[in-house]
Amino acid sequence: MRAPTLSPTTFRRLAVVSAILLGLIVVSGAAVRLTGSGLGCPTWPRCTDTSLVAPPSYHAWVEFGNRVVTTVVGVFVAIVALASLARTPRRRDLVALSWAQIAGFVGQAVIGGLSVLYDLAPPFVMAHFLLSMAMLWAALLLVHRADPDWQPQRSAARRELTWLLRLVSTTAGAVLVLGTVTTGTGPHAGDGGKHIRRLALPLERVTQLHADAALLLTGLVIATLFAVRLTDTTDLVRRRAHWLAGAVGLQVLIGYTQYFLDLPPGVVELHVAGATALWCAAVWLQLGLATATPAAPPEPVAVPATRTARAQPLRTAATDT
Repeated sequence: MRAPTLSPTTFRRLAVVSAILLGLIVVSGAAVRLTGSGLGCPTWPRCTDTSLVAPPSYHAWVEFGNRVVTTVVGVFVAIVALASLARTPRRRDLVALSWAQIAGFVGQAVIGGLSVLYDLAPPFVMAHFLLSMAMLWAALLLVHRADPDWQPQRSAARRELTWLLRLVSTTAGAVLVLGTVTTGTGPHAGDGGKHIRRLALPLERVTQLHADAALLLTGLVIATLFAVRLTDTTDLVRRRAHWLAGAVGLQVLIGYTQYFLDLPPGVVELHVAGATALWCAAVWLQLGLATATPAAPPEPVAVPATRTARAQPLRTAATDT
């Protein structure tokens, strides 16, 4: 029996859906924490000591529902990994990136279980979110390389622009890390009915540090907008730079709103979604630079020699007349 095959276009579509689902699961996981349902299922992998399914309770069903959604996403990630083996032609880099998603998903399951067993201890919750960001990076890289027209090549962009975008991505990652520290220090521990130990850090100073890093990122993105206009690069990079600028501006607005409104859960949920979108935009811009080969100027149209040779006698004849 012949093994099934998959076209490069179909595989890329699967990779795109997988990346979207991995982003959505971050937002749904934050909803569990912000509704105080983090310990709705007090054990793992079962919901309770006696049942796999959640009992008739709001918090239990919120947590159990997120587990079901996570399982569905995990199944789709596994489908993408198997599809990488069926893709024709098979490529080693796509197989490695696809199966890295499986490894990340297993790691997420383990960290998620430890988070429940250790009563949502901040280090486990922080690791849970940051691993999600790492998986999104790998998922976007998979989407980028799965393009049927993708070819390995060096970027033709100026070195200064390359280093600037690397600095933007690094700063965006630092903002995410500081955001998890702020979350682990502040309220919304994940279970409103139980006291959960928080990080022993001054909340105001941690929040200010996170805000300072966000403002630094904003300045770098503004510099990027000028850089992509003043240097030779592609319209793709310029367009993605504007996407990143929009994500950063919206995230700063949401961040200050939640601060002045004393962290309402709905606005905090928007902030988590914004952080996910910002990270994806930064990674996507960095990946776009790999294909940033400036368009060559159009070549002048050469006049055929035969046409010129025929025209010359006509001009001569007219002059003689």
